[in-house]
Amino acid sequence: VAMETVSLEHQIQSVQRHITFLKKEQMELLHDLHLEILRLQKHCSELTHDLEIKELEAHQQDVLDRELEEKCRAMEAQLQEKEKDNLELRKELRHKETLVAALRSSLRNKERRFLEELKRRSHRVTILDTELQKQTE
Repeated sequence: VAMETVSLEHQIQSVQRHITFLKKEQMELLHDLHLEILRLQKHCSELTHDLEIKELEAHQQDVLDRELEEKCRAMEAQLQEKEKDNLELRKELRHKETLVAALRSSLRNKERRFLEELKRRSHRVTILDTELQKQTE
């Protein structure tokens, strides 16, 4: 019976050591799990923050894209208006060039008639001057 008691005490001590070991292992495992949970929470927070920033940037880019599209449409409308104005100015310029050509032609004709008249009068003055000199002699 004493032997059995010693053997039983050894078994109890062995079980207590195993329980102590298992408690220690469980505490380390719980500690490691807690650290892993904290790491994952931090990583999740970082990813959430990155996602929020990307969504904000995407929204800002959408706003910029819309503003640029509106500016582009406005510039295209201005361009069409300027092209229309240029077309009208070209028509007006062609019309004025035609008028200038007609005025130049008319001016050349008047100048030619004036020179012819000037020749006639000069010739007439020469004849009259000759007659005058004859009469005075």
